[in-house]
Amino acid sequence: MNIEKFQIAEFNQSLQQSHERNFHHIAENINGLPEILQKLQDFQVAIPSWALGTGGTRFGRFSGGGEPRNIEEKITDVGLLHALNRSSGSISLHIPWDIPENAAAIKALAAQHDIRFDAVNSNTFQDQPGQAHSYKFGSLHHTDKAVRKQAIEHNIEVIRYGVELGSNALSLWLADGSCFPGQLNFRGAFKHTLDSLQEIYAALPSDWKLWIEYKAYEPNFYSTTIGDWGQSLLFANKLGPKAQTLVDLGHHLPNANIEQIVSLLLMEGKLAGFHFNDSKYGDDDLTVGSINPYQLFLIFNELIEGMDARSMNHATDLGWMIDASHNVKDPLEDLLQSVEAIMIAYAQALLVDTKALQAAQQDNDAVAAQEILQHAYRTDVRPLIAQARLLSGGVLEPVYFYRKLKVREGLIKERGLKTVATGL
Repeated sequence: MNIEKFQIAEFNQSLQQSHERNFHHIAENINGLPEILQKLQDFQVAIPSWALGTGGTRFGRFSGGGEPRNIEEKITDVGLLHALNRSSGSISLHIPWDIPENAAAIKALAAQHDIRFDAVNSNTFQDQPGQAHSYKFGSLHHTDKAVRKQAIEHNIEVIRYGVELGSNALSLWLADGSCFPGQLNFRGAFKHTLDSLQEIYAALPSDWKLWIEYKAYEPNFYSTTIGDWGQSLLFANKLGPKAQTLVDLGHHLPNANIEQIVSLLLMEGKLAGFHFNDSKYGDDDLTVGSINPYQLFLIFNELIEGMDARSMNHATDLGWMIDASHNVKDPLEDLLQSVEAIMIAYAQALLVDTKALQAAQQDNDAVAAQEILQHAYRTDVRPLIAQARLLSGGVLEPVYFYRKLKVREGLIKERGLKTVATGL
């Protein structure tokens, strides 16, 4: 479904007066406004191909209508999102769910929608049809060398697909672990994983990165071979400068101080980027900012402080991506909400008076530090984000526009009511 520029213009015109009042009310109190607006315009969040359809649980999946049936329709959906918010300018593919049969044609389609290809993701947590060896007991850490070899070759194949599409990073998450005490030799599993990763690392092009994700538990519940940021960092340090740690906000035990984790990884030059989502209990893959928006703000505050200390580009020097599963929402509406939540947290963090905060920290003034942070957090930055969208050709209120144009109804008409997205 195509969104025409005149439709966006007409919609924005209907909201223009209200927007201008809100924007000018906040703008007069912000120092460095042009620079902040430019940073908001530049900031892009990658959309994962698997989040464009309805998610599911171990108990069931309830597909919605109009889901993308192939990689071409997934790219079209991301292009639609990007046309609305102007902050979703890339797609992250998952192999083998999204194997591009004609890379040149896929790249051309993406270019038509102003979309680039972010990190490519491998899959050794599922057995595929015709697969010689099962991953039931792991992949890169498996006791059987043949299984490890199969998993290594799959990752190298994913790199090849990524090269064809213009990607520059391999995102790797392992389900490897154990369910019961004694099932696994921890040191042996670590060594097998390191040996396997070294072969994958050797296959990386010179300008590529290997992003190593970690997860505290699930699908294995006694141990996970890359279970926390320390283990991921250990692998990354052993592999070399092209290997970094990828942080998924849902892959931590309850009450983990994620903002401290990202600060230290950034300090060491080993933070790859993020999989954004939110959680109440575990890896719930909920809409970003739906549970704990203050934590998201605190994470961005540490990121901005750390990136500025290293003279890093906010938009391009880390990987920013959503990783979510939508069980009861329209996936595209959920993704619009998630990108908005990320942009809000980023904008709020840009408003933090860094010099005043550093002075309060130096004086051990906890009260002043809290006041400085919460002043920025409690600022309604939505007019700033809307203004950045407007300047970039986007929609003032994306979800409202999406519903007014009946986009989902249009997708159902084009694709059918019973379509099921490829992947999960």
